[in-house]
Amino acid sequence: MVTLGIDRIQEYPQLFKGKRLGLITNYSGVNSQLMDDMDAMAAAGYTVVKLFTPEHGLYGAMDGAAVENSRHPVYNIEMISLYGKRKKPTAEDLAGVDLLVYDIQDVGLRYYTYIYTLAYCMQAADENGLGLVVLDRPNPLGGRVMGNRMKPEFASFVGDHELATRYGLTVGELGYYFKQYFGLSLEYQVVPMQGYQKNMMWPETGQLWNLPSPSIHTFQGTLCYYGGCFFEGTNVSEGRGTAEPFQMYGAPYIDMDRLEKELRKRLAKIEHLAFRKRAFTPFWSKHEGKTCFGVEFIPLSQQLDFMPAALITMKTISEMYPEEFELRSYADVSRMPQLAGDESVNRYLEGTLSLTELLTAWESEAAEFANQTKEFRIYE
Repeated sequence: MVTLGIDRIQEYPQLFKGKRLGLITNYSGVNSQLMDDMDAMAAAGYTVVKLFTPEHGLYGAMDGAAVENSRHPVYNIEMISLYGKRKKPTAEDLAGVDLLVYDIQDVGLRYYTYIYTLAYCMQAADENGLGLVVLDRPNPLGGRVMGNRMKPEFASFVGDHELATRYGLTVGELGYYFKQYFGLSLEYQVVPMQGYQKNMMWPETGQLWNLPSPSIHTFQGTLCYYGGCFFEGTNVSEGRGTAEPFQMYGAPYIDMDRLEKELRKRLAKIEHLAFRKRAFTPFWSKHEGKTCFGVEFIPLSQQLDFMPAALITMKTISEMYPEEFELRSYADVSRMPQLAGDESVNRYLEGTLSLTELLTAWESEAAEFANQTKEFRIYE
């Protein structure tokens, strides 16, 4: 089994002993025995004086919900929210802190906001003369880089810093990229994992699934999040508020029998994927309390590339229901290019760019990002 960074903190007393630590974490911050970070730090004899939390807070607030500052119920230390009113720690927030420590489970996809919390914290540490240590964790999707790079003109809290969509780095490795990208001089260090290899995907780590956020329930859902996240920019439900977010897609206006029949033809060449027609009723998010009709996708292999299936499904719905299908905003997303990184998905939906042209261009950009980040890799 892979040994996590948090499992190894007692091996690094020179980093943590005698320092006032600012811990950036949430409920995904647990060791291999499922002890949470605060308890693990206390058991190791280290002193955490402030907690900083990303989107969803410490306990898992719903998507887009602002989380207010509060105090930890057991350790009675200040918990500072880095989502809502501000996303970057201030000098006042960092007062009394000697070192920032980051430990949050990532999913390896550009639109996941936790990595931007890391970037902001690194910048704040640099500006205030602090170091930052990442306790490294697996990238559930492994080291393969896929998708296009974020264009700066469309940057937001769900996509920035010219990252590839599926960037193929652990969060510790990503920190090295951020340090170079922003030209930072802070002392940045990583407590690396043991037994981890760059091409491992989650099932190969031996770790229990660690729910990273309220709508990423399973590894299978994470596979489908790549590509499926683009549905956030539409009025089609991506399954939020159900048992299978990012595996079910539908809306009240869809005839699921007609859609399934059409997708049987259009998705025939997609490998490692099964699907069925499916009705579902979200208990929150889009179409809350309304029955949605659509499809359920089931990955058959961890090698699934869900992006083509997601794009084809979206285009099929847009063509079948041109009067009902809409591009729309959701939480931090105000328009499709903020998720897609550029205008290519819009052009594909409009019919001015073919899927082959889109994927070919994205493959080139992925190769560029993979080459640029080779120097930051910790694991072979």
